[in-house]
Amino acid sequence: MKKFKFKRVQTHIPGFDKLTDGGFKKNSMNLIIGGAGSGKTIFSVAYLVNGILKHKEPGMYITFEEKREELYENMSEFGWDLAKLEKEKKFVFLEYSPERVKKLLVEGGGLIENIITKYKIKRLVIDSITSFVLLYQDELTKKEAALSLFSLLRSWDCTTLLTSEKYVVNMDKVETGGLEFEVDSIVLMYHIKERGIRKRAIEILKMRGTKHMEKTLKMDINNKGVNVYPNKIVIFKNDA
Repeated sequence: MKKFKFKRVQTHIPGFDKLTDGGFKKNSMNLIIGGAGSGKTIFSVAYLVNGILKHKEPGMYITFEEKREELYENMSEFGWDLAKLEKEKKFVFLEYSPERVKKLLVEGGGLIENIITKYKIKRLVIDSITSFVLLYQDELTKKEAALSLFSLLRSWDCTTLLTSEKYVVNMDKVETGGLEFEVDSIVLMYHIKERGIRKRAIEILKMRGTKHMEKTLKMDINNKGVNVYPNKIVIFKNDA
């Protein structure tokens, strides 16, 4: 019997697609977990920009925290002209409050769905999902809201990245609030200080339907964005 092969959405982030059999599964939902400064936003914007420039796939960035001017200025350091891409209607920036997303679930799509249809969005980033989850106090309500949101996201036929603000020490101490059962993949991003020096690393915790590398690998950020080193394993003190 011939093995079914999923269609892949390449990130073109140096080294990353080699870890994941060619990229994220098409129309999948993917959770990027890491603390402040770990590189989640840079990774996510690179994913959108590369989709636009290399595959002509319009991208949308939904944020609860970032300001347009600040994001555009920060990302220009990597040579990404988001204002130009926005003017060309290839990139959409949308600052949304978590409360409006909560309302979105009741409306069943609203403004975001209209934008996705109008601009034929194929790649979607929500940065970060943490603010939305914090709106709900008890675990049951939180899980029901997440299920509703993910059901809505899947109906849009986009390949989606959701970032989550968690300080990652090691995979045994990561709390995902039950989201791990709903997403198709989980990527951990480390930025850990040891003996006065910070180490960056990345790890694929899970990816459905994918034979992925199960190692913690070196990652760095340079003037072109995020780089992953598939042949360089990182060992933290907590893992020794």
